[in-house]
Amino acid sequence: MKCSKLKGTTEMGLYRFMVGSIFVCASWACSANYSTSIYQDYPPHGQRTVDDVRNRYSPIIVPRLTRLFAASGISYPPERLGLFAIKEDAALELWAKQGGAWSYIKRYVVKKQSGVLGPKLREGDKQVPEGIYRVIGLNPNSRFHLSMKLNYPNHFDLQHAQKEQRHQPGSNIFIHGRASSVGCLAMGDVAIEELFIAVETVGVENVDVVISPTDPRKGPLIATSELPYWTTNLYRNIEEAAEKFGRQ
Repeated sequence: MKCSKLKGTTEMGLYRFMVGSIFVCASWACSANYSTSIYQDYPPHGQRTVDDVRNRYSPIIVPRLTRLFAASGISYPPERLGLFAIKEDAALELWAKQGGAWSYIKRYVVKKQSGVLGPKLREGDKQVPEGIYRVIGLNPNSRFHLSMKLNYPNHFDLQHAQKEQRHQPGSNIFIHGRASSVGCLAMGDVAIEELFIAVETVGVENVDVVISPTDPRKGPLIATSELPYWTTNLYRNIEEAAEKFGRQ
């Protein structure tokens, strides 16, 4: 009698295990098939194009961006985008211009940035630049997932580097994914996917980038005595460029 009861209990346990296993396997298969059906044409790293990135991520990212922009009363895509980075806060704000007015969309956490407050002066100083920049390239094959190249050094940077005979002011400054950085802004993969798709959609020529040491909306930017004399002019330029980002 005891043996029969034990046998029945064992068979019931085995039955439940098999049913559970079949369910898990079926769920995994459905998930795998769903993923493959969307991304089966995504090329390996090193062979991707911007179009490949758009085709892979837009079905996921665009509805999310559309909701974000709609919450601020802006249709997506807007006329222009603004990327406002504040080094002291380790933050990057996304702004949009529509019909002449700028609207706040979202604030991202910068996962990693190197250096201290103050402008970038030379190759290898690990400084994140400060100033007014443009996006000049989108890299779908970045070793930091995705990246957007800035036009550092810009005219202002080069002008003062030449005056001070700094022949290697640095280059290759990006906003990118992952959470490691030397002189760039590492945003994490989810954030860079949103930013990459948004920037690609409006066009790099329609994106303003401002990188500030502190938040000029909370007080004037102060150039300390150890910084180059021209930093005061740089900070006035940043304050003027950031006026359109009026959110406190």
